[in-house]
Amino acid sequence: MDVLTLHRGKAPLLISLPHDGIALPEDIAARVTPEARGVPDTDWFVSRLYDFARRLGASVLVPNYSRYVVDLNRPPDDVSLYPGQNTTGLCPAVRFSGDPVYLPGQEPSADEVAARVGRYWRPYHQALAQELARLRAEHGRVLLWEGHSIRSVVPFLFEGRLPDLNLGTAAGASCSPALQARLESVLAAQKDYTWIANGRFKGGYITRNYGKPAEGVDAVQLEIAQCTYMDEDAGRYAPERAEKLQRLLQALLRAGLG
Repeated sequence: MDVLTLHRGKAPLLISLPHDGIALPEDIAARVTPEARGVPDTDWFVSRLYDFARRLGASVLVPNYSRYVVDLNRPPDDVSLYPGQNTTGLCPAVRFSGDPVYLPGQEPSADEVAARVGRYWRPYHQALAQELARLRAEHGRVLLWEGHSIRSVVPFLFEGRLPDLNLGTAAGASCSPALQARLESVLAAQKDYTWIANGRFKGGYITRNYGKPAEGVDAVQLEIAQCTYMDEDAGRYAPERAEKLQRLLQALLRAGLG
């Protein structure tokens, strides 16, 4: 199986969906708990949610393997992105529930983690960097949009219910002030969804590492509460909810492009 799929578009927009993958190599699947084999911490259906973006001319980058293999939105040295808060690592040992990913004694060694970085993490980031460079060379400026989703209630990671839409720009460092203002204006104008900018989720490694507005790359992360487009308990996509949300996502992407 290929590590990733890249659709190359013509607009100055790259949609990255680093937690969309669900595959587990056989040797890893044999070592994880029965619950973890279902990869419950996937950003479920985000590829389907963003399928309209291709019609906008966007490039779309999607991994095929689960974040349990390696988390593409973590730094390769596994330094915590949220010091002092519960989180999961580069090769997660715990699930969002706080329960273990692996059977006792089956966690990956440091050598195995390094091998996974080489096999799965680096190709994704090489593809991402190359596509950003291609689009920036063609257009002069490019928007990197990090598409994420998570259950609306995850006590291990945050208190209470997450806002529906969580905009992350590394506290304003990963995109231009004008772009952030346009996005916040779109969010403020709608009344259907709760939202916050740079709250619990300020942007992961990809947003923070690649967002360099002074060099022509704006990066934005949007963490979406899954209840806005799916039935969280049943694990099913909800087309009517999703279509409503897609209209707002399209408005956000158009605002992002200016």
